[in-house]
Amino acid sequence: MVKTKELSKDTRNKIVDLHQAGKTESAIGKQLGVKKSTVGAIIRKWKTYKTTANLPRSGAPRKISARGVKMTTRTVSRYPRTTRGDLVNDLQKAGTNVTKATVRDSDPAVPGVSPCLSQYIIQARLKFARQHMNDPEDDWENVMWSDEIKIELFGKNSTCRFWRKKNAELHPKNTIPTVKHGGGNIMLWGCFSAKGPGRLVRVHERMNGAMYCEILRANLHPSARALKMKRGWVFQHDNDPKHTARATKEWLRKKHFKVLEWPSQSPDLNPIENLWRELKVHVAQRQPQNITALEEILCANLVKTCRKRLTSVIANKGYVTVLS
Repeated sequence: MVKTKELSKDTRNKIVDLHQAGKTESAIGKQLGVKKSTVGAIIRKWKTYKTTANLPRSGAPRKISARGVKMTTRTVSRYPRTTRGDLVNDLQKAGTNVTKATVRDSDPAVPGVSPCLSQYIIQARLKFARQHMNDPEDDWENVMWSDEIKIELFGKNSTCRFWRKKNAELHPKNTIPTVKHGGGNIMLWGCFSAKGPGRLVRVHERMNGAMYCEILRANLHPSARALKMKRGWVFQHDNDPKHTARATKEWLRKKHFKVLEWPSQSPDLNPIENLWRELKVHVAQRQPQNITALEEILCANLVKTCRKRLTSVIANKGYVTVLS
């Protein structure tokens, strides 16, 4: 709502003088060209505080001018996928410095999802976080993180927000085209450490324990050598059935791999989830039209934030935390 023009001090004082002279609020409003409700508000203020001057107000003043509001409204009307960062840049060019939080009021919310955690899992997550909370940074830098990911060609690979009017969610410019079964997908296995990304492998068939061991045999040690991991480096994977299969455990034991004990349902503790998210964002930006084009997209390095993750788990009493 655009702020109305404020009455001058002289006009406010005249309202009080006319009220003391016995005139009604309606008569004062007609004489001075002011709304009756405004006259009444000024009189009530004078009766309560014995002044017509402006009093200290709660809250911060409006940062975006009426012109800025019109500009942002016009932009998101034409381009619903405009990000808050784009709007911030446009406002800065127009001479208004604001943050993303200032322009998020009309930003549509996306419901969050999280694993269903039992009390047993919650306690296991807390135990893990407390056990490793004081580990030196060098220890985390010596961890090789790994995971699998499925990326669909036309699937929802990244969160996309729209600026739109009410009941306009099905307008063509406010929708994302999809095809049945995502138009095909590729399954990837990857690993990385604080030193950089390791190998990224496409999995052509449904993975089982034997195939998983073969992938590790062909790619885990070469990745560690390429990244110049220190002696005694630690391998991390989650509790997927093929990771915890007897054959997999036996293979890791024979190869003398040191494996990080991992709590179930804890993707928020694994920084490779952020790497996958970045990969999916790049896929969405590149908009590949076929599986071949999708295969050409490469993942990038991601710096770990392990201590922050463990602190978040403890602060959230073992429940799922937000990836950052």
